[in-house]
Amino acid sequence: MRKNYLLLLGFFIYFSVNAQIINFPNYYVKAKLLQSDSYSPYLIAKNIEGNFFKIDSNNDGEIDVSEALKVSYLDLSSVGLANLDGLNNFPNVKELVCRNNSLTEIDLSPFINLEKLDCSTNRLISLNLQAQLKITELVCDHNQLTSIKINDQNNLSKLICYSNLIPSLDLSNISKLKELNCSSNKFSTIDFNSNTELITLDFGYNAVVSVDLKKLGKLESLSFDSTLLSTIDVTNNTRLKTLSFNYNNIKNIDVSNIIDLTSLYFTNNLISAIDLSNNKSLKALYCNSNKIISLDLKNQILLTDLYCYDNLLTTLDLSNQKKLFSLNCSNNPITFINLKNGANAMFNVGNTKLKFLCVDDNSYTIEMAENHLKLSNIYDCNVNSYCSFTPGGAIYTILGNQKLDADNNGCDDSDSNFANLNFSITDGTSKGNIISDASGNYTFPVGEGTHTITPILENPNYFTASPESATVTFPNETATFNQNFCIIPKGIHQDVEVSILTTLPARPGFDAIYKIIYKNKGTKKVSGSVTLDFNDAVLDFVSTSPVFTSQSTNKLVWDYIDLKPFETREINFTLNVNSPTETPAVNINDRLSFNALISPINGDEKPVDNSFALRQIVVGSFDPNDKTCLEGDVITPELIGEYVHYLIRFENTGTYPAENVVVKDMIDLSKFDISTLVLTKASHPYVTKISDGNKVEFIFEKINLPYDDANNDGYVAFKIKTLPTLKVGDSFTNEANIYFDYNFPIVTNKATSTFKALGTQDFEFSNYMSLYPNPAGDVLNITSKENIDINSIKIYDVLGQLVIAVPNAKLASKIDVSKLRTGNYFLRINSDKGISNVKFIKQ
Repeated sequence: MRKNYLLLLGFFIYFSVNAQIINFPNYYVKAKLLQSDSYSPYLIAKNIEGNFFKIDSNNDGEIDVSEALKVSYLDLSSVGLANLDGLNNFPNVKELVCRNNSLTEIDLSPFINLEKLDCSTNRLISLNLQAQLKITELVCDHNQLTSIKINDQNNLSKLICYSNLIPSLDLSNISKLKELNCSSNKFSTIDFNSNTELITLDFGYNAVVSVDLKKLGKLESLSFDSTLLSTIDVTNNTRLKTLSFNYNNIKNIDVSNIIDLTSLYFTNNLISAIDLSNNKSLKALYCNSNKIISLDLKNQILLTDLYCYDNLLTTLDLSNQKKLFSLNCSNNPITFINLKNGANAMFNVGNTKLKFLCVDDNSYTIEMAENHLKLSNIYDCNVNSYCSFTPGGAIYTILGNQKLDADNNGCDDSDSNFANLNFSITDGTSKGNIISDASGNYTFPVGEGTHTITPILENPNYFTASPESATVTFPNETATFNQNFCIIPKGIHQDVEVSILTTLPARPGFDAIYKIIYKNKGTKKVSGSVTLDFNDAVLDFVSTSPVFTSQSTNKLVWDYIDLKPFETREINFTLNVNSPTETPAVNINDRLSFNALISPINGDEKPVDNSFALRQIVVGSFDPNDKTCLEGDVITPELIGEYVHYLIRFENTGTYPAENVVVKDMIDLSKFDISTLVLTKASHPYVTKISDGNKVEFIFEKINLPYDDANNDGYVAFKIKTLPTLKVGDSFTNEANIYFDYNFPIVTNKATSTFKALGTQDFEFSNYMSLYPNPAGDVLNITSKENIDINSIKIYDVLGQLVIAVPNAKLASKIDVSKLRTGNYFLRINSDKGISNVKFIKQ
């Protein structure tokens, strides 16, 4: 019987303890606890094992003592707590979150196992944690605290107490502290000498005059914004990654020892200079509202954010900042900004003195920059990409040289360079071209990706390239890929060409200077002669180099020997133009005709370029920066689908040498085949780049073009084929933009040429020649009345299409026209008297 009583008593005691209901004066607290569960949004409590769970395990709508004993984590944020009544039954709580309530005091004595406390955003005046020996983290920001008491034997590693009223804090016994934020309090002094384990420290918005950070060698983040500091020494804080001391009176800062610094903020100080050469990891720099005169950021290649507005900067070079995302450099006396880095960052320049903004070489970036300047009411600023000639963002290089294997035994150093070879390059998305220089060298700066380069030969029937193309993927083992090309002849081909350039315009009474350029485009050596016909009556010979072989009225002849495949030679000559008072007189707007002929013609595979007709308009004063179509403003229909030649001249009329000159020419793709563009001559070393489909840039880098009148001239000459679909009467107009260093471009004149039917002539046909019968049957007879030296005879139909080119024109007297259809035709002769034509009918 006694055993039964004892058993009943045990059950009674057990059920009494387990069924003891906790009284919560605050209904909302109890309601919050009853909501706890293991899934969102009811993640309020964790059990002893550290898992979110339901406190009311028996579902009776009450919290009893046994259930409270199982809680290790409790979140009672935003439930209107005025005190912790009822929570003294949760002694096993290790982490208590009671932020955003109305607590004016807090009794933590029941929580002897407390390790973490977050009581931020309440009305606490004081906080006593002397009984909490296990406390490691305390978050009590946004209260009205004036004091915090912490046990000397604590393990506190994190203390967040910003936005309070604390005037002082003894940190001498908190030796394990790693994170401290006491910003926005009432501190005037602070001692960190015992807190050598600190990693993160924010002590901003206090009236601190000085601070000693020498012993905080483990700091990674430091902030002293809006204090009374006039100096700050961080030379011992070499592990810092983030440093902020905005809104102070600091004049100097030494961060040279902090090589891992990624973020630096010192807005609104008195700093005039800063050395960042060692801070190569820097990603964010906020230095606005100081007195900084210059910023050297060449080593900050990881920089993404730069705010340097309201300083004294005059130039800003961000060409190395390929990861730049955001820039504000407004309100500086800046005149030059280099943003050519491939980053396409969002920017605010807002500087009325800005004269040159260099950006990436694509139409989108340039248009975006121009629109931004307009929105900032900046209209006197030149925007282009010519501050450098490496594409922004490019970090790899493809380069090489090409040789001509004239002896067909493989390319080696003994072979001659193959100049001005056009290369196409593509990464599968975008495409561009570059033309090698006069020494046969080429260089492509490129970014990451797979790039294919392919030589484009002017005459692929004559030559082939080995390899035909090359492909490289970056990144790889090296940042440079070297690929040479060997140009190999295909069979035996004879093909020479000739053209004439005007290097000094013709003016009445003055000397005019010319250059004949002749080239072997074939695969074998050629010997022959170059003949120049001109009107000796109005032009007097002055000099030539090399010396001519023979001279007669209206004619100069130079013999040449062994012109090698792809060798180019020049003849420079000077003629004096008659003045208006001489007889015959030469006046402004008169036309001068020149005809150059290169032999041999027999066997030449493209005789159309064995002769060249220069039509020159006499000028008075002249623009030193101009563009000229050398065939003239009226072009014969025979050149439809063939090459026409252009000369662009430039002159430095400034007061200082021009380091770089760029000639930009936008080719009209409705009139020209840009793939046929070939450089014929340039005054200085150059690189030619073709991009955006029709943009050609002749880049004269680091030529330092003088400004004295004897040496300040330059030019570039090229040829390009017109489209074969053009018709008689079609015109093509072109102009160029010439950039001298960072100045606005000089826009040349518009060179307009028209394909005209054969009505334009230099002399009357009937005065020198006879043509019969007309109408003609199978044979057309042609005879001379006067002394005339005929270079060529050609017959065209009424559409301007060439139908017959008469061989051996000098000796021709009978022309076979039997294969022509019945209709109207034009016969045109090219002679020392110029060009003339006559109409005849084929029966």
